[in-house]
Amino acid sequence: MDFKQQVIDAITAALGDELTQEQITKLIETPKSNDLGDYAFPTFILAKSRHMAPVKIAAELADAIDASQFEKVVATGAYVNFFLAKTTFAKEVLATIAEQGSDYGKQDLGHGNVPIDMSSPNIAKPMSMGHLRSTVIGNSIAKILTKVGYTPIKINHLGDWGTQFGKLIVAYKKWGSEDAVKADPIKNLLEYYVRFHKEAETQPELDDEARAWFKKLEDGDAEATRLWSWFRSESLKEFKRIYDILGVEFDSFNGEAFYNDKMDKVTDELEAKGLLQESRGAEIVDLSKYDLNPALIRKSDGATLYMTRDLAAAIYRHDEYHFTQNLYVVGMEQTEHFKQLKAVLKEMGKDWSDDIHHIPFGLITANGKKLSTRKGNVILLEKVLGEAVDLAKVQIAEKHPDLKNADEVADAVGVGAVVFHDLKNERVDQFDFNLEEVVRFEGETGPYVQYTNARANSILAKTDAKADATVTLDDANAWPVLKQLGAFPDMIARAAKEYEPSVIAKYALKLAKTFNQYYAHTKVLVDDAGLPARLALVQSVSVVLTESLNLLGVKAPKEM
Repeated sequence: MDFKQQVIDAITAALGDELTQEQITKLIETPKSNDLGDYAFPTFILAKSRHMAPVKIAAELADAIDASQFEKVVATGAYVNFFLAKTTFAKEVLATIAEQGSDYGKQDLGHGNVPIDMSSPNIAKPMSMGHLRSTVIGNSIAKILTKVGYTPIKINHLGDWGTQFGKLIVAYKKWGSEDAVKADPIKNLLEYYVRFHKEAETQPELDDEARAWFKKLEDGDAEATRLWSWFRSESLKEFKRIYDILGVEFDSFNGEAFYNDKMDKVTDELEAKGLLQESRGAEIVDLSKYDLNPALIRKSDGATLYMTRDLAAAIYRHDEYHFTQNLYVVGMEQTEHFKQLKAVLKEMGKDWSDDIHHIPFGLITANGKKLSTRKGNVILLEKVLGEAVDLAKVQIAEKHPDLKNADEVADAVGVGAVVFHDLKNERVDQFDFNLEEVVRFEGETGPYVQYTNARANSILAKTDAKADATVTLDDANAWPVLKQLGAFPDMIARAAKEYEPSVIAKYALKLAKTFNQYYAHTKVLVDDAGLPARLALVQSVSVVLTESLNLLGVKAPKEM
């Protein structure tokens, strides 16, 4: 039963034609205190048409509403407050969760393929904390979209092309060795890359050498191609190891190089449609009618750019996947680029460009400083994950020294802590990373949610009694928990609509906190008539916390 819809229908019936159901739906609020009911309707909007004070309107409307299906309907100031029938609500929610299990919250909000461009590290560079956001936000969005009916296709658009490969080849030939790269590929390739930029400050001719080597690579030179392929395959092995730690999988690793033979078709089409214009020797598409800077398609030396490649990628994904939506989980600094991309596609007559969405996110900083590979100011993601696991081991040893699978749980808690911390922050927010704050079992952390779930499982394991959602749960302390459980489907729908995993993370924290407050005031394992219903509540909390964590890409150990 949709209890919010019940409220909307009751107001609609009482108001007649005064407001549409859509208007009423937008006005419905959730009171901050349970004392004020479960839903509230503000009457200010009716004051002008009725020529009455909102307080008087609220009183009249509360009297006019059929309250038979609610516990009560009362006027409080200018609001009409609805108190749901608690026993009906409890049975409905607990029975639904018991029946559906991990499918609870599953909805049919859309269909079709949704390519998600995410993670996209650069070859021959380490995965740093800077890559974490795109990876885990994209992964969580994919899980949320699956829950509401879509088929996500996770694409790792690797940075495996560009002038940096010319720089890397020059650096390797001058200062590198095959044995060193084989021994520790990413570490040594990064050192060569950083050294190149340092040396180039006083030896600008190195940049000319790098351009020449990249030109060789573009022309298919055997030596340049061999080195590029080697750097790529070694890097991919390293990346996949870190993705395994994070529990993230991809459907495609087609990176920038994949589109090399697909760009001429794009430029030919732009030319045929009269969209290419010359500007200072380069070729552009004028986007002034969209209030955007021109899109640079080809440089004066004939080289193509990110825009050309992304146009080819968008067209390929449309033709290959026939997508319903096409998402790019890429930093906020690329907002202008994706506006240009959509505008150029629109100019090309591709109306499906409206289905392209840039999913921006803010930066992670360390001690207030932006992370930069080029300047060597990089925090390695694998190192952070390892340190998080070590911190988790220490705390697990203190709380549960005889835990059998302690190492496995520490992996789930440590890695989960880093992922959850990222996702509890709204996408567009910038945040400073502090590992000690992240891996704590108290406060607004992933381990707190995991520990709450483990506590729920521990309660269930301590009794032979069976949970029964059909038994009446007559417990005032349980009401805040029941309301949270009932809100889960709405939270999923909102997270999917807004491409915002933080909605789920914040919800999980609230449910965990509410359940812990309930547990502090209620003896669950008292052997009385209400025990099966209380166990059904505890079981439901575990189901929903586990599924919330799953939607974030975080594991939920049953013991901690």
